[in-house]
Amino acid sequence: MPAAHLIVTRTDQYRDSSHKLTRFGEPLTGDRGSLIMRRVNSFLLGGLGLGAMSALLVTVAQPQRDVVTVSAPVAGVGVVSGQRGASSAPGSGSSASTSIIARPSATVSAKLPEGPRGEVAALVPDGHVSAEVFDRTTQTVAVSIDAHRHYTSASLVKILIAFEALDRGTAPDTVQEMLSRSDDQTANRLWVEGGGKEIVRKAVKRMELPETTPPSDPGRWGDTEITAADITRVYRYLMDKAPADQRTVILDGLRAATESGADGFRQYFGIPDAFGNGSWAVKQGWSCCNPMRTLHTSGLVADDRYIVTVLTDNPRSVSYDVAGKEITAVVKHLLGRL
Repeated sequence: MPAAHLIVTRTDQYRDSSHKLTRFGEPLTGDRGSLIMRRVNSFLLGGLGLGAMSALLVTVAQPQRDVVTVSAPVAGVGVVSGQRGASSAPGSGSSASTSIIARPSATVSAKLPEGPRGEVAALVPDGHVSAEVFDRTTQTVAVSIDAHRHYTSASLVKILIAFEALDRGTAPDTVQEMLSRSDDQTANRLWVEGGGKEIVRKAVKRMELPETTPPSDPGRWGDTEITAADITRVYRYLMDKAPADQRTVILDGLRAATESGADGFRQYFGIPDAFGNGSWAVKQGWSCCNPMRTLHTSGLVADDRYIVTVLTDNPRSVSYDVAGKEITAVVKHLLGRL
């Protein structure tokens, strides 16, 4: 599901430099826009060529930013997910550059870390990956790789929406439909009815999620910030502390995950593709591209013994197909170590 599905329809949420973005992603308007255009006109009158004018526009539109070509994970770059646009349809590639806009302090690590973390990072060579596997039998974390790195949730937040909706007496069929098909329209309605950001705040307290925060924009539930460690805590709450009737409704929805989501996106990447027809219950998430392409897989496997969470983001030049294969490879690699 798109991570930043809008309650109120907006257009051109993500624009390239030809639209003359400010550093905060808003079109140049008003006095500032006029001032910039006067400066550009003065250069034109001075005889600058078209190439120089283009360079000026890019410089003015994106002040104090570094462009980092991604050849290894970029440290310190926050993920800001946007609504998937027409040019980033599910399963399709993108003609966009392999460069992303990074904060000035971002650095590129030229050498992958050694051990399991390096093995997993090598499976997502152009982006970031975080993972955690919790063994419910031994009550131990079997694998933890960069599990405290923050990502936007995409549709993983729908599990939190589901709990709040059931608290209010929402019909179980409605909640299960939202989960199994990752239906955004249902999520939109339940998000508004449940108080928006307050849904996340209640879940943080209820499930003890120290690394989860509501979206800054109350209309963009998919921008809720999460970590792999906190998603593990959500599933532990579901299995060990949630009211039995709510656990049954939510698990039934996760076990019934359809191959195609409500928006037509194939959501069997990650855990489902890694396990095939094995026993699993999953919630998936996907979004693109402001500026990263995000794919998350999470759920219960092996007769509910293991909680598996893998979160990834990639430059938008990495297609959904490629990103899906990468995250599936990560799941297979992790489970091969158990």
